Amino acid sequence: MTRPLAALASLTAVYLLTLASVHPLDALGGLLVAGAVLFATRRVTVVRSAPTGTALAVRALGFLPFALAVGREIAAGTWQVTLVVLGLRKLRCPGIVAVPVGERSPSGIVATALAVTLSPGEVFVDLDSERGVMLFHVLDASDPDAVRRRYEDFYRRYQRSVFP
Repeated sequence: MTRPLAALASLTAVYLLTLASVHPLDALGGLLVAGAVLFATRRVTVVRSAPTGTALAVRALGFLPFALAVGREIAAGTWQVTLVVLGLRKLRCPGIVAVPVGERSPSGIVATALAVTLSPGEVFVDLDSERGVMLFHVLDASDPDAVRRRYEDFYRRYQRSVFP
């Protein structure tokens, strides 16, 4: 019960910081908005089992390599987009690539989508639950298998230990 209350308080605090106000009516409005957001996203935000002890330590230790790998992907994506924008590299074959969800949890899918979308030139488009794939638009979709391998390698090497 403390997690929903903490989430409600945190979202309300963000709301009040955004407004730069602590007026009681603003706080009430923030509580209503936070409650509506939590209710609307309950299927996504409900944690079934939180990591404890060793699992939490492993996730915390894995975050730095994950963050550095995301930073490397952002730098590489920025470079590729810069080359295309400046006309130094042709835009070969942009398109949608279906990447299997595999063993990713719902939070792992969100982390993959966010990490990929942070890198310029690649964006999460949709999740096809029926087919079990995530759809990404990439600048070079000429070899979809290479794109899938790159995403799977990133997941296995950096993301799985932090956001399974």
